[in-house]
Amino acid sequence: MVSKVVILTGAGVSAESGIQTFRAADGLWHNHRIEEVASPEGFTKDPALVHQFYNDRRRQLLSADINENAAHVALAKLEQHFAGEVLLVTQNIDDLHERAGSTQLVHMHGELLKKRCLGCEQITAVTDDLSVESVCEYCNSTAQLRPHIVWFGEMPLQMPRIEKALLQCDLFVSIGTSGNVYPAAGYVQLAAGNGAETLELNLEASATNSLFDQCRLGLASKLVPEWVEELLSQ
Repeated sequence: MVSKVVILTGAGVSAESGIQTFRAADGLWHNHRIEEVASPEGFTKDPALVHQFYNDRRRQLLSADINENAAHVALAKLEQHFAGEVLLVTQNIDDLHERAGSTQLVHMHGELLKKRCLGCEQITAVTDDLSVESVCEYCNSTAQLRPHIVWFGEMPLQMPRIEKALLQCDLFVSIGTSGNVYPAAGYVQLAAGNGAETLELNLEASATNSLFDQCRLGLASKLVPEWVEELLSQ
């Protein structure tokens, strides 16, 4: 009997909502070198470029064209109606899980709609553009605000909470992930090593596909609602 579920979601869940997936094979992300816009060194070298990059992503996320899809809605339904515990861990920096109604949620790679001050470490909501002239409302410093995003070379957020849940769960489900980015790519081994069943729902087989007990291929908007109904009916 399944009582504790940990779900990992990646870019494939939000792709059907119009959020461009992260493609690292050619070293480019939205026509920028990854190290230019997704590393502490890139931010130090050219903060204006990095701010502009994330300002563009933020505007897209807040546009009328971007909305939660059936996969987001189904996962929120699972949290609301499942008799046991559900923890949703997402690699995505958008807020589409929240829009759908998920609350037991960890953004391990940060959130596009939050900013962090390097001076006082305060984390606050942001919907407008950021720049080197932006002023921290807590310490009044300038040139200290950065997107609250986990960049390459930085530690993902809330790792102790995630690892504890993985060690205690009896079902681990990975949805829309490539299996190329660690530590998330290693979650299936951590959960399986402690006896959990493992399931992959993906558009195509991930790099860690062979480690899962079961794999279902197809669109997240179709696979996730079907799986959620199965679990809720048990």
